[in-house]
Amino acid sequence: MKKIIPFVCTCCFIMPVMAENNVFFGDKINSIMLYTAQSTGSGSLLKLVQPGIWDFYPQTFIMAQYSQPVKFFRLDSRLNLNIGQNFAYKSSSGLHFLGIGISIDSALLQYHDWYMGIGIGPFMRDSMDRWVESRLVFQEKFFIGKHFANNWNFELVTMHFSNGNFTAVNEGFNFVGMAIGYSF
Repeated sequence: MKKIIPFVCTCCFIMPVMAENNVFFGDKINSIMLYTAQSTGSGSLLKLVQPGIWDFYPQTFIMAQYSQPVKFFRLDSRLNLNIGQNFAYKSSSGLHFLGIGISIDSALLQYHDWYMGIGIGPFMRDSMDRWVESRLVFQEKFFIGKHFANNWNFELVTMHFSNGNFTAVNEGFNFVGMAIGYSF
């Protein structure tokens, strides 16, 4: 029974893609991406798409991501393994964390090699802090990108990390940045 449930969930929701083109990968089946982002402060999910409320804080987030192509409800998607580090300094001292997580990103809109999409997934952090009082957080992501030269991607991205109000302290972390990826 323990082996049947993951298999059924995988078959129903996430279908592997092999020799089919995917907007994130072209005709490749693996990808590595590097993200760099600047903090836009704590706050709600609205900071993903509302630049007018961004407050830049002395925090820099970097993340490495390994991905493989999947279909999610017929959308071109990628299944990701992520490791990220937030470097906090000056007035943000004490807000640094290292996190590892899994996520899925889906391209909601596509035009030739351009795409726009969202992503979500759980992360485990190595610390708790004054903005989020738990080690388990969820990453939500909004991105606009371009696949070019059949091997490369460039994305503009906003990210939000919070715990979904599982604890009393859940201000969340927000970031805006960019990513470069290589498919192979």
